[in-house]
Amino acid sequence: MTDPTPKSICVFTPTFNRAYCLEGLYRSLVSQTCQDFYWLIVDDGSTDDTRALVEELAARNEISVGYICQDNGGKQRAWNTGVAACEQPLFFCVDSDDSLVPDAIEAILDRWNGVCENEGLAGIVGLDGTDPGAPLGTWMPEGHQATTIWDLYYRSGHKGDVAVVYRTDILRRYPFVVAEGEKFIAETYVYFLIDEHYELATLNKVLILADYRDDGYSRNARKVTRENPMGYIRLKRMHIERADTFLLKFKASILYLVGYHFSEESMLAGVRKAPNPAIAALAAPFAWVLALTEFRK
Repeated sequence: MTDPTPKSICVFTPTFNRAYCLEGLYRSLVSQTCQDFYWLIVDDGSTDDTRALVEELAARNEISVGYICQDNGGKQRAWNTGVAACEQPLFFCVDSDDSLVPDAIEAILDRWNGVCENEGLAGIVGLDGTDPGAPLGTWMPEGHQATTIWDLYYRSGHKGDVAVVYRTDILRRYPFVVAEGEKFIAETYVYFLIDEHYELATLNKVLILADYRDDGYSRNARKVTRENPMGYIRLKRMHIERADTFLLKFKASILYLVGYHFSEESMLAGVRKAPNPAIAALAAPFAWVLALTEFRK
């Protein structure tokens, strides 16, 4: 489906067997104070009633709704599909179990319209929260009008998940690369790639109300790592390469080697291939213990 009238934002929702909670997100979209958006759902091979539900929601004609169904390949492949199909200049990923605060779209466009002429900005970074006045972690650092995702977390000390809106034209240059036989690599893989060339305008406001359900990635992070070790290795290698202190490199090296424990290669191979083999060798005993304890849960 294509957007019948041009909109500024694509609210993109990847979904898999989430018919039971999609209507909550839909209601929050209908309630937006600004309707300058298009809701694009990429169904990653659901076997429940997702298609019928989306068709019923679209038939209400309360908001513009698009639907694409593909074979199950994981959230990041669904993201790539969404970016390729997106006709709007801004791309805003909102998961199927989340909802938006009533003025999220309005706040995003107000902020973007004030900075959009800055070619060094890739988009906007706001906050996830439990309610409009309570971010999941910290508020944005004071005095920061723009930041990279790396700097936000590892230099400014931000805690908690963020809501990120990217320029679609930039996302098309940085697709997710998912290892063969796997279905997941964390969103920060693309964020860190974009960080190398662009910043994000900060928006110190809760945009997404997050609801971490038992069948989601966040509640099953260790299981996701076990099932997708090559993606985990790739991401943690990026952490090592970007870290500017020994402690950050050491912690990232531990997690990098945890990925090797669950891959077809050995930790020893991971040490040899590490960006800094000496640090990886020091990290190996800790990685081995972590892989056999915490990551088995």
